[in-house]
Amino acid sequence: MLEVVEIQTFIRQADKIFTDEELDNLRVYLAYNPDAGVVIKGTRGIRKLRWQASNRGKRGGARVIYFYYNDATPVYLLSAYAKKVREDITADEKKVLQQLVDGIRKD
Repeated sequence: MLEVVEIQTFIRQADKIFTDEELDNLRVYLAYNPDAGVVIKGTRGIRKLRWQASNRGKRGGARVIYFYYNDATPVYLLSAYAKKVREDITADEKKVLQQLVDGIRKD
């Protein structure tokens, strides 16, 4: 089981989307299944995972953006958004997340 680390942006976003139970289930799931999400092309390994949010199911629920490098490092929860709000992260968001991941890899 891997450690799961939440950055401040994720915490703010997740508080608006998930119940405490949904968030706990997400943490446990990713701790045991860190490679479950699909790698987002051109992001240096950032992943996107569908996750159920407040009775909306996986397909209409939320998307969780996270980074998993290897079993020696934590899973970093970076961002979350409801699918009804938007389909995907923007190119500008990808750039910011890539910079964050570059910093994580250097540590």
